Amino acid sequence: MTMRSALSGVELLADGRLANLDDWNRDVAAALAAKDGLELTDDHWKVIDAMRDYYREFGVSPVKKLLRRSLVQKTGSPRFDDAYLRQLFPNDVLFQGSRIAGIPLPLLDVELEHPAGAGDAAPSAAAPHFTDSFEFQGRQYPVTRLGNLVDLHLWNEQVAEHMAQKEGIELSDDHWQVLHFLRKFYFEYGISPMVKILQKHIAEELGPEKASKEWLYRLFPQGPSRQGSRIAGLPEPQGCIDI
Repeated sequence: MTMRSALSGVELLADGRLANLDDWNRDVAAALAAKDGLELTDDHWKVIDAMRDYYREFGVSPVKKLLRRSLVQKTGSPRFDDAYLRQLFPNDVLFQGSRIAGIPLPLLDVELEHPAGAGDAAPSAAAPHFTDSFEFQGRQYPVTRLGNLVDLHLWNEQVAEHMAQKEGIELSDDHWQVLHFLRKFYFEYGISPMVKILQKHIAEELGPEKASKEWLYRLFPQGPSRQGSRIAGLPEPQGCIDI
């Protein structure tokens, strides 16, 4: 099949991405790669399949560190490091690879770009206590429209306790276990995890009993990802957050 026939009737956006993700198939992927001068090898397909599997499972595209983690799990090989991924996808595996894989471009720290009052849409029904900013121990803490700290470096455990109390939560050892896990995940992978990703990683590291939706929602009734990340001093998670 030629590149032209594979892309016949397929609408592309200005950046070369599929306008309709359902139009993707392996022939379309090969044609999109050919437009970039790439001939897809088995290792290209391993990366593409890992990206698509991740997107199917979580509804968001993986950032690079999570993609590499997934590739190690799927292949049992550490060879998919940053240098090798650049060799496979010279225009960046996240930009070029996700486009060829027919999935959206991953998002990072989207809330940091939208401080309160920047013309965003109104907060959701489960609105946080803090909007715009709050005062604690003589200091002002700017927050986004969803109540997440604008400056992550201002967070400490006393600030977390103050934020939690304002949301009707008295932090226990179980709360702190989740909060510290959220912070560890963020500073390792660069994103706040949505609940499906949070459950998967907690189950692997802390055990399945700590990863159940019922247990997590007892701790954070407004959502373990949304409310937990807010109290943990992190940006709003990306994607379909708390379900």
